[in-house]
Amino acid sequence: MNLLDVDYFAILVAALSSFMLGGIWYSKAFFKNAWLESSGLTDLDLQSANPKLIFGGSFFLVFIAALMLSLFLGKDASVGESIGAGFVIGFFWISSSLGLSYIFEQRPLKLFLINGSYCILQFSLMGLILGIWP
Repeated sequence: MNLLDVDYFAILVAALSSFMLGGIWYSKAFFKNAWLESSGLTDLDLQSANPKLIFGGSFFLVFIAALMLSLFLGKDASVGESIGAGFVIGFFWISSSLGLSYIFEQRPLKLFLINGSYCILQFSLMGLILGIWP
């Protein structure tokens, strides 16, 4: 598969779903406080950050991730294969790489569990969307 064969609207929707999942996952209702504590940040740090850089950069990166997932899956992947591939990528590739870094950086296990779980859900959700897209 090449860049001309992908459905960019499906990729956009997959990227937006990931972005929305992050908004929920890292909200006060879920893991915001634990994430802030474990990462050594405060609400003040978040308020003083450049939102254009954070949200623009984040969306660009998640769009690239959804594009690469779409290329990896190809045109004929079933829904099950797409979700399974997203799960495997999130669990075995992304989370294990995060874990490796977190071990050497001596980051808290709680932070790894929050971020790693998000990655697993993120790629599984993007796989679901790309898999069901006509």
